[in-house]
Amino acid sequence: MNETEKKQLALTVIERLKKEYPDADCTLDYDQAWKLLVSVRLAAQCTDARVNVVVEDLYKKYPDVNALAEAEVADIEKIVHPCGLGNSKARDISACMKKLRDEYGGNVPDDFDALLSLPGVGRKSANLIMGDVFQKPAIVTDTHCIRLSNRIGLVDNLKDPKKVEMALWKIIPPEEGNELCHRLVYHGREVCTARTKPYCDRCCLGDICQKNGVKP
Repeated sequence: MNETEKKQLALTVIERLKKEYPDADCTLDYDQAWKLLVSVRLAAQCTDARVNVVVEDLYKKYPDVNALAEAEVADIEKIVHPCGLGNSKARDISACMKKLRDEYGGNVPDDFDALLSLPGVGRKSANLIMGDVFQKPAIVTDTHCIRLSNRIGLVDNLKDPKKVEMALWKIIPPEEGNELCHRLVYHGREVCTARTKPYCDRCCLGDICQKNGVKP
């Protein structure tokens, strides 16, 4: 499939998923940008649902950037331990909050490269912040996005998150990227699943999905 055909496929996928999941949004709970930074770090190898429960206790004890920056790493770890990888996540959260406090006046920067400079923040996290907090073009290549993009045929046998992101930027209108990625998460959890056989019989993309042997 050439790039023009992939662009057309992408537009069809976007339109159908909009109808299927009109209210798709980030499944991590947050009301301030710094909280989304914390949650997305905790979400690595952990479910969003569990993160949403754990951060309630974290924010009760440390209600703002300064409080969390001043907290001992060991005390943070005690709270976030249920999310797994507690020590490394606690260290990153502590260092990230210190940098926000010391270099950005406690605010989360709206610049992609500045976000990448924060401890524990990779391209996926930075894109999530850019899209959800600042409403700027973003493509969040999480496991659902990578799996579905390959199955549908938007990318060809790409597993590296950055390579998938770069390939999708070429075929997806910038203003559609962030919401599409949220809808791919919903679709990946409910229909195009990873741990069970995908429910292709009730997939709104079944007739255009390359996994089903559909020819462009």
